[in-house]
Amino acid sequence: MTVSNDGAGAATSKLVGIDEAARLADSHKAAGRRVVLAHGVFDLLHIGHLRHLKLARREGDVLIVSITADRFVNKGPGRPVFPEQVRAEMLGALDTVSLVVISEAPTAVPMIESLRPDVYIKGAEYAEAEQDVTGKIVDERLAVERGGGRIVFTDDVVHSSSALINQFMDIHDPPLQDYLNRLRGTQRLGDVLAALDKVADCRVLLVGDAILDEYDYVQPMGKSPKENMIATRFTGREIFAGGVFAAANHIASFCRGVDVVTCIGDDGYEDFIRSSLKPNVTLHAVRRPETPTTRKSRFVEPAYVRKLFEVYHFDDAPLSESLQAEVDGLVARLAPERDLVVVADFGHGLISASTIETFQRHARFLAVNAQSNSANQGFNLVTKYGRADYICVDRPEVQLAMADRWSPLDQLMRRLSERVACGRIMVTTGRDGCISFDRETGFNQIPAFTRSVVDTVGAGDAFLSVTSPLVARGVPLDVVGFVGNAAGAMKVGIVGHRQAIDKVRLIKYVTALLK
Repeated sequence: MTVSNDGAGAATSKLVGIDEAARLADSHKAAGRRVVLAHGVFDLLHIGHLRHLKLARREGDVLIVSITADRFVNKGPGRPVFPEQVRAEMLGALDTVSLVVISEAPTAVPMIESLRPDVYIKGAEYAEAEQDVTGKIVDERLAVERGGGRIVFTDDVVHSSSALINQFMDIHDPPLQDYLNRLRGTQRLGDVLAALDKVADCRVLLVGDAILDEYDYVQPMGKSPKENMIATRFTGREIFAGGVFAAANHIASFCRGVDVVTCIGDDGYEDFIRSSLKPNVTLHAVRRPETPTTRKSRFVEPAYVRKLFEVYHFDDAPLSESLQAEVDGLVARLAPERDLVVVADFGHGLISASTIETFQRHARFLAVNAQSNSANQGFNLVTKYGRADYICVDRPEVQLAMADRWSPLDQLMRRLSERVACGRIMVTTGRDGCISFDRETGFNQIPAFTRSVVDTVGAGDAFLSVTSPLVARGVPLDVVGFVGNAAGAMKVGIVGHRQAIDKVRLIKYVTALLK
């Protein structure tokens, strides 16, 4: 294999869209040529890739290489190192490669279905399907066979782009780089995988406020000439099932099943909410008449997802006595039969003193977040819970709960542990990551895994959702914090709740971090 000396123009001329690639593949096959497809990220082109592609070309006459588009690369912070156009140009410079296609999909299946290759090439590490953490190799094989092709595994020494990037390229901030360097070569990846396996059979009861997160995308135009306000142009809208629903979808990928107890309005959103939930999420919704489901409308500049202002559509007054009794009755019936109860308390009127008493009487394991937000600042403190088995809050929420802005965080966490009778506390600290406290093992701090933030909405809820079952199963808090930081880092790269954190993507993320 050699690198083409025709310059960048020849390399980029090999880059085509998927429709053109499919047309050319059909043309080659009609002429009796065998078409081979290889797919991957190819972030750092190395000797393993070169040998892999050389062996691939031997299987046919035309080699098409598809690469995962930047927005679908799930290999941790700072990845891909090289953007898709650069990766495509690098591959196009190889004389063995006939065409390069950028795949706008999270898996190779749509590309396989469009090109219908005679041969689909994968590395030797995918030969044993049960070793593929993504579980996608089976889907890819079936897609290839439906198109009349076959899958071939190259047999050569496996090299890892992630390992080379982690070893030789400084893509992380120094504190994170030092932290990851200390973990590499240890059993941390095995600890994480074992921890995730521990919660696979968990049945979770999740109780919390129903929230719809609406994003109204607007383009600022300037100040109105007749009013003291900024005028904007409406460009589009998305609405997401947020709050307790988003939390449930995060948990659903990791655990056997999730029951959700909440209260919704009578404004016609129930069908949308139910359609937004994962298949293993069961909704128990108490309906509050003549009241909207809490909807937070955020007006967002779309280019950089910058939020300009928001409007709450809600009634956060306490529930009527009869509705509160219905909520408490559901909790009392379901909690004893579930492995843990997770409380996502947004302070919007669902959870009363009687509900908290019901949690504490019936929950086998109780995980709590009491959120402080613009609607309840200072009135929704985690200290209203008399006991908990796990508390997950952020730094300002601890400071408010302890009515103390200035004491060191570790002191505040110790005091909170005594105040609420909770032996395990996790505090998220934004750009500084998280810090955990266990009465038996003390404190542990883990740096944030990314500085690239698209949208912070729901990041804390993702952290709570993914970590609570782990703590309930007795996983050490240093491992829990690692998993939580990974979930939070993934979530801040997602606009709104377009995607939930799922087990496969999280495993790929932490595997890339620790290679």
